[in-house]
Amino acid sequence: MREHLLAVDVGTGSARAGVFNLSGRQLARCVVPISVHHSLPNHMEQDSDEIWAAVCTAVRAALLESGISAETVLSIGFDATCSLVVRDREGKPISVSATGSPGLDTILWMDHRAIAEMETCNATPDPVLDRFGGRLSVEMQIPKLLWLKTHRPDIWATCGQIFDLCDYLTWRASGSGERSHSALASKWGYTPEAPGGPPLDYYRKIGLADVMERAGLPSHSTPPGQAIGTLTAASAAELGLDEQCLVAPGLIDAYAGTVGLFAAGVRPEASLSAEAVLIAGTSSCIVRLSREPVSGPGCWGGFRDAAVAGLWLTEAGQSASGAFLDHILKLHPAGGTPMKARHRAILDAISQHLAEEGADFGLPITVLPDLHGTRSPLSDPLLTGTIAGIGLDQSLVSLHKLYWRSCVALACSIRLIIEHQPHRAGVPRQLLLAGGLAEHPLLSQLYADATGCDVWVPKDCDAVLLGCALHAAVAAGAFSSVEEAGTSMQFAMAHFPPSPRRQAALARDHTLLKAMMRHRDELAALASSPDQTSAPLHQAR
Repeated sequence: MREHLLAVDVGTGSARAGVFNLSGRQLARCVVPISVHHSLPNHMEQDSDEIWAAVCTAVRAALLESGISAETVLSIGFDATCSLVVRDREGKPISVSATGSPGLDTILWMDHRAIAEMETCNATPDPVLDRFGGRLSVEMQIPKLLWLKTHRPDIWATCGQIFDLCDYLTWRASGSGERSHSALASKWGYTPEAPGGPPLDYYRKIGLADVMERAGLPSHSTPPGQAIGTLTAASAAELGLDEQCLVAPGLIDAYAGTVGLFAAGVRPEASLSAEAVLIAGTSSCIVRLSREPVSGPGCWGGFRDAAVAGLWLTEAGQSASGAFLDHILKLHPAGGTPMKARHRAILDAISQHLAEEGADFGLPITVLPDLHGTRSPLSDPLLTGTIAGIGLDQSLVSLHKLYWRSCVALACSIRLIIEHQPHRAGVPRQLLLAGGLAEHPLLSQLYADATGCDVWVPKDCDAVLLGCALHAAVAAGAFSSVEEAGTSMQFAMAHFPPSPRRQAALARDHTLLKAMMRHRDELAALASSPDQTSAPLHQAR
């Protein structure tokens, strides 16, 4: 009897595999690191063969740990970041790296090489832009594709298959050329309701008239709720499974987390407009679900059926959150290697400081965390961050202060994004939180206090993997809907109510964040104006 599910989540720096039963219990979980290569400034690349090898290693290790046999696995699901995998007509990798390294065929989601192409796309009026808050992001696939055609026509001429990473994984697993609605609607501009079709007129207007052939794109996207095939003999052998295992359509990673939290997380009942999902990892994604489309500046969507069949999805967020905290550790002399254990040790120490010194710990340090641009409320990849109030102190305590004030800035930025979401989205009272930044209770409480929402966090459950497994179960026919699957695969959630006392202190920090944003604009205006006059240096002193 096939009563188990496999879920694979590929993030920026690792591939994770989880084994679940049809009751939602996680039987095993394995994480395997993957590399990120920086060939030039703003160029970030990966090796899709390395990613697939990491997936296979993680799956085989999780199967071994779980103790189950391959013959009991009903289906496998894949979710991933929206990175772009470039292959030729025979399916072989094509290097997209300035180094020419043959394996580097994947442009990472956070790669910013296509800024100029993004501006070209956004200067071309078309209804497609309305579904992305009026502006495509450099993180999406259309600007990256235009960059390839413009800067590397030699590559473009040999392309035959270009994938969103989640679709590459299902192709490696099943051999199927079907592409998921989750990726095509939210990153490629396909029409928002599944099965969606390509925006051929827009592709033509921006110079991508031949993209359907070069990328091997289908005429329609594959909706959730149906399998795209079974494992090939080769992939079954690599994964340690059998050829009867069904393969679900791929998911964008944040949307897999949304499925898990929305459908299976146990919390008080609330309307769709009163809830938001926050997947806080390398970047942070705020996801709203609704019964009608919601769109507006600084939002991507709405897309129907991109996560849950029949529901519309709208996304906003931060381009760097966990990546920003990693950067803080790398910058500070006392930082150390940004591993999970290091982050936890620092947060434990900060908890003690806060208990002894109160809410003012870390002041006067003030942080604007947009080191990799922003998605919301203003979509601008060129915006930068600022740190004010630091001195020459290089002690461990000075690191704790800087780290904490960085966390406060990230949380206040989430509040700002929520406040600027379209009115039709509603005001959330409950925030369902998952991802790396949800793993320490101090940060969960911080998000509650900063947003004024009741925060709910999974207990002993990887919500992204479970959401991917739940999606795979529905695609395999084990359940008739996401909602039915969620009822069977429920997991407990920890509750973090907002503290009125801490909310008062964070109101000041929210004001500081907005002041930093104003000062950034003022400084940018001064720096860009050659007519500005200033006193000689000795007079300024």
